[in-house]
Amino acid sequence: MQLTNIQKLTGQIELISGLHIGSGNTEIHIGGTDNPVIKNPITQQPYIPGSSIKGKIRSLLEWHLGVVEVTQGSPLSFKHLGKFSDKKLIKAEDLLRLFGGASDNDDESKKIVTDIGPSRLAFWDCSLDPKWAEEMDSKNLLLTEVKMENSIDRISGAAAHGSGVRITERVPATAKFDFNLTIRVHDNEDLTDTILVGLKLLELTGLGGSGSRGYGKIQFNDLKLDNQPIQERLNNLSLQEVA
Repeated sequence: MQLTNIQKLTGQIELISGLHIGSGNTEIHIGGTDNPVIKNPITQQPYIPGSSIKGKIRSLLEWHLGVVEVTQGSPLSFKHLGKFSDKKLIKAEDLLRLFGGASDNDDESKKIVTDIGPSRLAFWDCSLDPKWAEEMDSKNLLLTEVKMENSIDRISGAAAHGSGVRITERVPATAKFDFNLTIRVHDNEDLTDTILVGLKLLELTGLGGSGSRGYGKIQFNDLKLDNQPIQERLNNLSLQEVA
């Protein structure tokens, strides 16, 4: 196995609805919220962690390719490969090529790991688009919004009080983030189609928390693979054709 190329997939993530990816901050500041978004500690600008994109795409692809039933909810790993039929085995191996996986220490597992090789994808953190940030600043607008939600009393139909109130910080719709992904290519393989399926699934299901309440709908724009446009391939992708 030989590393024959390192490709770069670039583009932009545009928020169609407000996005919340939590910072895990347990400290409440004066005038702040109890559920803040993650921010760059130096610039205090929100960003999208590469780990959030990677984890969501991997999970969606495992569901789409039908491997979750075999793995019983745990991430796909090398030990599961012996449980797949030929067609699903190829797809499962491609997932492990892209994302990697845990392996046992027995000789058979080591051989499989060696044959499949290292994970191909590196997801980089997505910084806020400087032009969008400048536009917000020119309009004296903040880079985040605070959204207050209430639970509804099922009998009275009125909003609940106290513990029923949720205060969440979000990055507002129209925000844009720079997206880039590195793909290690071994022996001139081409796993682009599977990557694009993952991106399409992310567009359709959303990113971050509270997706069932309308948060986190995104759209990829201006996708390029090594500076060659591939946005049209994503736009025309039919998930039924690749299931």
